[in-house]
Amino acid sequence: MFERISMIGLGYIGLPTAALFAAHGTKVIGVDVSPHVVDTINAGKIHIVEPELDGIVHKAVTDGMLHATLEPETADAFIIAVPTPFKAEYQPDLSYIQSATNMIAPVLKKGDLVILESTSPIGATEQMSAWLAQARPDLSFPQTAGNDADIQIAHCPERVLPGHVVRELVENDRIIGGMTERASEMAVAMYKKVVQGDCVVTNARTAEMCKLTENSSRDVQIAFANELSIICDKFDIDVWELISLANRHPRVNILQPGAGVGGHCIAVDPWFIVASAPDEAKLIRAAREGNDSKPGWVLQKGKEAVMEVLSAEPSRSMSDIKVACLGLAFKPDIDDLRESPALQITLGFGKLGCQVLAVEPHITELPARLSGGTIALTPLEEAIAQADVICVLVKHSVFADLKEALTGSARLIDVVGL
Repeated sequence: MFERISMIGLGYIGLPTAALFAAHGTKVIGVDVSPHVVDTINAGKIHIVEPELDGIVHKAVTDGMLHATLEPETADAFIIAVPTPFKAEYQPDLSYIQSATNMIAPVLKKGDLVILESTSPIGATEQMSAWLAQARPDLSFPQTAGNDADIQIAHCPERVLPGHVVRELVENDRIIGGMTERASEMAVAMYKKVVQGDCVVTNARTAEMCKLTENSSRDVQIAFANELSIICDKFDIDVWELISLANRHPRVNILQPGAGVGGHCIAVDPWFIVASAPDEAKLIRAAREGNDSKPGWVLQKGKEAVMEVLSAEPSRSMSDIKVACLGLAFKPDIDDLRESPALQITLGFGKLGCQVLAVEPHITELPARLSGGTIALTPLEEAIAQADVICVLVKHSVFADLKEALTGSARLIDVVGL
């Protein structure tokens, strides 16, 4: 069973998952819409930053266990790991899942398993199954045939930490939400080829809601820390000292504040719950709105610092002021800029009209939305030496020893607690 697995989507989750199945002896066909991604992987290289992954991919490709393609091929199981962003009014956008469904439908055969790993709103797995049934009326699916369906369908959300994906894909427990008991059994058998943690079985809707709940819980906790930081700023209280003291209570564990919340999960997933239950998800909505507003607060603190410089030096203009933004990623020590509050803040400084020295040691060029204006990717030492205002936006390890270097004449805004 499962001699060939097809991974649809070769991004931050899909590629590590594909590589690990290949490393554990299963032939894997990776499918992506990007020719660059496909060519890079087939050359035995990777297009993302993730510790340990490069060596695993290189060996899997060299051994002939992993190859990438633009078009799906026949397999015994298909894992869909594509983005699930939101549209206007924070409504879930399932178009990527629908596109992946349309891609694999022609190559499905009786006995196949299709797993949706993409973080999804409640009911998305059933919708995917309905799309497949519409595309392949010659096959039966769980919604009509149950355990006897030709194609079995399950939802199994990823729950890994960027920077630790390779280890956590193996060690973490997995939630298996089959549309039928047979689908869950098949999915458990497949994941057990790689997963050392428990594979816990539930239904598809509960599995979908589990991932949304995990990230919404985290979002609420971060919102509390971010709100504390704003309150403490008002009263000139060191929020990091305060949290350290409060966390000495045996039943208190307050998280650390920051520039906001980013990434494709925590910054997005709570809106799926709000969209499904707008009248009931009051706390979840409030937390999400609070975290979404934090970058604006940071940017306002930066504007105030810029105006202080201009007030102290009337001969200078806004275009003379240099602001160093330390960090663009959505969290420490990765290259992932998705939904990054630091990126949003940096862009805000660029629109202000000052010169922005963007420091991000994990990328080699600025994303398109930041390039071509007053924002320049700048080495750390150069940025610190030139800046009138320094904003520490991400707690990268390479910034850890900067505290003494940041005590010069430049005005400092530290939102991560170096």
